[in-house]
Amino acid sequence: MIIKYLIVFMLAIAGLLLPKLLSAQLSPGDLAEPHAHLEGLSNCTLCHELGKKVNDKLCLDCHELLNERIFENKGYHASTEVKEKACIACHSDHHGRSFKIINWDTTTFNHDLTGYILEEKHAEAKCKSCHKKTNISNHEIKEKKFSYLGLSTECLSCHDDYHQQSLDKDCLKCHDFKGFKPAAGFDHQQTAFPLVEKHLDVECLECHPVQDKNGKEFQLFQPLEYQSCVACHEDIHNGKFGNDCKKCHSEASFLQIKTLNNFNHSLTNYPLTGQHQFVACKACHKTSYTDPLSHKRCMDCHEDYHKADFTQTNKLSDCADCHSTNGFMPSSFGIERHQQSSFVLREAHLATPCFACHLKENRWEFRDIGQLCVDCHSDPHKPAISQKYYPESDCRSCHSEQSWRQIQFDHTETGYELLGQHQATTCRDCHFKTDEVTSTIQHVFSELSAACSSCHTDQHAGQFIENELNNCSSCHNSEAWQPVLFNHELTRFALEGAHANLTCQDCHKPASINNQFVINYKIDYQCEACH
Repeated sequence: MIIKYLIVFMLAIAGLLLPKLLSAQLSPGDLAEPHAHLEGLSNCTLCHELGKKVNDKLCLDCHELLNERIFENKGYHASTEVKEKACIACHSDHHGRSFKIINWDTTTFNHDLTGYILEEKHAEAKCKSCHKKTNISNHEIKEKKFSYLGLSTECLSCHDDYHQQSLDKDCLKCHDFKGFKPAAGFDHQQTAFPLVEKHLDVECLECHPVQDKNGKEFQLFQPLEYQSCVACHEDIHNGKFGNDCKKCHSEASFLQIKTLNNFNHSLTNYPLTGQHQFVACKACHKTSYTDPLSHKRCMDCHEDYHKADFTQTNKLSDCADCHSTNGFMPSSFGIERHQQSSFVLREAHLATPCFACHLKENRWEFRDIGQLCVDCHSDPHKPAISQKYYPESDCRSCHSEQSWRQIQFDHTETGYELLGQHQATTCRDCHFKTDEVTSTIQHVFSELSAACSSCHTDQHAGQFIENELNNCSSCHNSEAWQPVLFNHELTRFALEGAHANLTCQDCHKPASINNQFVINYKIDYQCEACH
């Protein structure tokens, strides 16, 4: 009995599994998602002929739109790369639901074979940027779950009409594939309003503003009013001179008034002369051009550059007293008028430019600038020279107005009279010293010693120093360097006989003394020292 029940149980199990086993033997695997609706033994012949492989004709009977494209010799499947291939060579199936039956290698795919060459910016775009349902115009294709068909080559099939039908639909008339901006192909000169002069520099948005239409931004190009200037420009004259701005103005510049049939400022109470001819109208006419302006005095328009230096003493003083409309510089205030002032110009001061005295810290000053030399000139001698030699730091005590180097000073007042060659010596030779560390020139006057060695170097390397003093005056004087005062008879070795006929060099030879190579005067006077 047990064997009987076991046989019955096994037959029941086999009956349940037989259909699946048969299906497994017939189908190599589940169909991909796009073909999932064809699953089942009864649908095999929709793609396969009995005993044969997949039939391309059966594929194209189902994919009618693709079949039409191939028949019209259009698209990728009509290209030489695909046309002779079997469908299953690229689109095999029965590999499971998640298998991608359409699998493009975007890195190697040649889009040129589709009949639409990707140029410039299009070549950088991702596939999904264009191949999406919103860009498909054919409703039947749009209803399908998967498709690369249905895209148009028209620009507006992918891109929004930024101009909202105000321009031609053929975007390529103005734009190219390099970028939407600039519209390199658009030539404004071919329109009813050719651009000239300043209009050439105007940004497109100034005349063609971005507007909103149905919740989308667009730039208005047509229709646009351009026959009258005031259609774009504000009439600052409020209609007083009519709407024909071109009577006075040109497109080169609003401020450039035409030479004929224009506004003539000379007909007003204030003819424009000199630099005023080149001043922008708005510089004076800050409100309306017809508003009255005060123009009797320069300072009605111009700021008092001199900060009341002149009006404080003369309220009627005005810029025109010294300046003209030809320019702020040069001033008409000349030498003759300066000689009538409290400071008469003499000698080198006559050749001194105005700014040397009157321009201080980038401001012209004329009042209270001082009368003393040190009010303008720095005192290079302070505190090296005592004020008793030039009271109130009056440089004219020593210098003249003709030249700074022309000096008149009685040196005997110092207690050191200049004699001989010292009279031909310049002040700098003794009183100007160069600092060995900083290389700057220092003035030395009151602390300068009268000793020769304070100015002159010791050419004898200290041979004649006695009691820490080098008494040069025992041999030399200020007339010349030669030792005219030296008397050999007063030395320990008087020259007698044949010695009287010898030259100095015969006995006094060069030698190294105190690390200096000089003439040796302190020699041994014993006979055997020379003979």
